Amino acid sequence: MYLGVDYYPEHWPVEMMDEDMRRMREMGCNIIRIGEFAWQLMEPKEGQFDFSFFDQVIAKAKTHELKVMFGTPTATFPAWLAKTHPSILAQEMNGEVRVFGGRRQYCYNSRVYQQYTEKIVSKLVKHYANEPAIIAWQMDNEIGHEGSDQCYCEQCHLSFQDYLRDVYAEDIDRLNEAYGTIFWGQTYTDFAQIPMPTHTVTTHNPALRLDWARFRSDSINAFAKMQIDLIKRHRGAHQQVTHNLFGGFFNRAYDQNVMAAELDFVSYDNYPVWGGLKEPLKPAEIAMTLDYIRGLKQQNFWIVEQLMGAQGHNHIGYLPRPKQAQLWAYQAMARGCDNMLFFRWRGMDRGAEQFCLGIVDIDNETGRKYREVQEFMHDVAQQPSLTTPIHADVAILYDYDNIQSWAIQQQSDAFDFTQEFMRLYAPFHSANVMTDVLSTDKDFSKYKVIVLPVMQIMDEALAHRLRSFVASGGVLLMGYRAAIKNRHNNLHRFMPTPAFIHDLLGGRVRESESLGNGISAPVVAKGGYPRAVATVWRDMIEPSEGAQVLYHYDDKFYKEYACVTVNAYEMGFVYWVGAGLDEITMSDVVGRVLEKAGIADKAIMDRLERIERSEFSEQGDGQNSVVWYLNHTSHPQTVQFCTIAPYSVLKRQLSDES
Repeated sequence: MYLGVDYYPEHWPVEMMDEDMRRMREMGCNIIRIGEFAWQLMEPKEGQFDFSFFDQVIAKAKTHELKVMFGTPTATFPAWLAKTHPSILAQEMNGEVRVFGGRRQYCYNSRVYQQYTEKIVSKLVKHYANEPAIIAWQMDNEIGHEGSDQCYCEQCHLSFQDYLRDVYAEDIDRLNEAYGTIFWGQTYTDFAQIPMPTHTVTTHNPALRLDWARFRSDSINAFAKMQIDLIKRHRGAHQQVTHNLFGGFFNRAYDQNVMAAELDFVSYDNYPVWGGLKEPLKPAEIAMTLDYIRGLKQQNFWIVEQLMGAQGHNHIGYLPRPKQAQLWAYQAMARGCDNMLFFRWRGMDRGAEQFCLGIVDIDNETGRKYREVQEFMHDVAQQPSLTTPIHADVAILYDYDNIQSWAIQQQSDAFDFTQEFMRLYAPFHSANVMTDVLSTDKDFSKYKVIVLPVMQIMDEALAHRLRSFVASGGVLLMGYRAAIKNRHNNLHRFMPTPAFIHDLLGGRVRESESLGNGISAPVVAKGGYPRAVATVWRDMIEPSEGAQVLYHYDDKFYKEYACVTVNAYEMGFVYWVGAGLDEITMSDVVGRVLEKAGIADKAIMDRLERIERSEFSEQGDGQNSVVWYLNHTSHPQTVQFCTIAPYSVLKRQLSDES
């Protein structure tokens, strides 16, 4: 197991390195991560490469028995490169150029930037290919973060038109038909006429905007693959390649599954709180991000930036309470991280991240945060259960096109994709049922339950797979606004809603209503109790014969329409939720789903998380299962006659549970 810190020795006098590394080792580190923002140091003038500083860093790391993860430095390029080639700079939607001075200002479609990237990456990796201390390369840094996933420069415009030529096989009529450009008289006669979706009156064509989203994804993943291929070509046989993804996955303009397929392992930067937040993300949302990262390659992952101190550039976020950041580290390990590095060793006294605090503060003294990390590292290094694979019976699915479709046409001003995803995820987390978060292109046939929140884009291929899953005995939980659009982001023509799967779901949507901010609709269980509330959206479901109504609307115009139904289909069952239902009602629905699937609900109490892991067993009989209890509250909690302190963990053998 690798446990370490993010270290920026170039920020400090070189005389501090030995003492820093000695203290790191004392804390429990066996690895450091370096280099990802140091292009200027490696190439101070064009074509003059100098790796001597990092030669010294690595030599000292070896003296202190520290391994190294080395980042390619392309997230922040030198000032001389921006001055010599201003064409590398990305542009905002309004044409404003992103000037040198921040980070990730480059355009992914700039051939000039690609060429300079090829040079620095090739030189760097070749230089250290035979260095035994370097065990992994980190490609770039948080690609697409802070709005850098969008660019509207002329290079992107021309590349977008070329992308469309390829997609539509040089057939402009085919594009016109797919877009429906007859509407508003937008018909194109040449690909060179097609605009980027910059500001216009009203809005751009939804199909064009979805193609733009796919183009952005293609551009970013192509740039990443170029670097990954370079690293693989020049690296040593003992070295792997990764990339550090970051939170807010459903708001990014690229499909991270594409990049993950090229990596040896996936890494994540885990920040449950950051600048300006009054409180951390809820435990369920933190858990969802970890399940998502694990699902990218369907294997355990690294965290290469684990928050320890308060964070912020201009506004500083919530201060993690004593033991709370340590608890988040335990949560990550329990949900599939098997190697972890903390951000950062020491906070910086200058620059944009002066208020991004680390393990050691600017006074350089050993304090509470150091002791918490030390305690954590010494503990988890002795926990074999944390390196084993995770088994889940439930998969919650997402689709890149579908996410982008919702971003293009929100439909309700109360709609937020992540919140609607969490509406269906959180009840499983509350029941302490482990979940995988997967793209729809992954195989989901092995699961007992699959969940599809707000899956408005549906094609025949996905519909066929869903039908086969349920027919074989699976349980499907489908959210509202299901299967209304095709892959061109257009409504299905002359088809019942939901398209392709109305018989599987056991009904049809006859009408729908957007429930914007501050608007709700009454819902009631069959039989008149309990009552519930719908927000954001509601579909008026007309159930088919044989489908059972669990909840229906309770206003005078729509009482005949169902809100939640269950339908038996061959050997399986489908639960269909036609609205944004409240937390209590969703817990009831998910409880029914789990019961039907034969999965135990292991809920304990609010914000107390239970995670079961299996230790290695020579017999492979699973008798060495370990249960981790995580107390996310500020109060002591009692489980199995043991008290868990605030923001603390309890480990027990499964055999000890009554």
